[in-house]
Amino acid sequence: MVQVVQPSGIVTLLTDFGLEDVYVGVMKGVMLNINPRMTLVDLTHQIPSQNVELGAFQLQNAYPHFPVGTVHLAVVDPGVGSARRAIAIATPSGFFVGPDNGIFSPVLEGEGWIQASALDNPQYWYSPTPSATFHGRDIFSAAAAHLASGVPFKALGTALAAGQLTVLPKLPCTASAIGLQGVIRALDRFGNGISNIPAMAVQGREWAVTVEKRLFPHHATYSEVEMGHPVSLVGSHGWVELAVRGGSAQKDYGLALGDRVELTWV
Repeated sequence: MVQVVQPSGIVTLLTDFGLEDVYVGVMKGVMLNINPRMTLVDLTHQIPSQNVELGAFQLQNAYPHFPVGTVHLAVVDPGVGSARRAIAIATPSGFFVGPDNGIFSPVLEGEGWIQASALDNPQYWYSPTPSATFHGRDIFSAAAAHLASGVPFKALGTALAAGQLTVLPKLPCTASAIGLQGVIRALDRFGNGISNIPAMAVQGREWAVTVEKRLFPHHATYSEVEMGHPVSLVGSHGWVELAVRGGSAQKDYGLALGDRVELTWV
């Protein structure tokens, strides 16, 4: 049987809580009370409210860059307090803690062996009577901290099969004789539109991208186009991105989440 990896003592945090309220700070306080020596890393707390799909995408782009054994705590949880399960997942790269609502879909699809548990052992909760609105504090933070501190994975609760866990429907990315069709999955703070077309699908080819009749010619870097001009290129996370040099594709061209992306070979 494959052994669960050893914890690195690092916990990452990804939420839709923002930074205006104390929610993120309270979660960190819970974890530091359990182990004040752990390392906490904020991935982002600016996921749009309740956007589980975008949370899953951002987590997918971040977790491979961390040491083996890192605990990734992801809380975008519109079903908090409902019958949806609280879960932990163990993989060859580390651990994942959060709601069973599809936020770990890329992990389930991209990792090798998977062990999963329902977080139903109150010994590793922060409160024996969790709030109906803040499982990030009362269940997930405590479980993540205990995992990072060496508590055996199996102690957290009832074992689950990977097939029992929720997986989000895949956003369409299809191929044709003339190119590829995808969608805008994320918009970063620069206004760049990040598609779901992977770099491997365009490697060694030349292309142009059209979104609602707006043309984004392909170049290798931003600097290959003039200021204010559109460009499509492979971004740092390995997806085809749409940008405007010195501007914002979101503001200047009206890009929005879910927009259809038409990539054509040239």
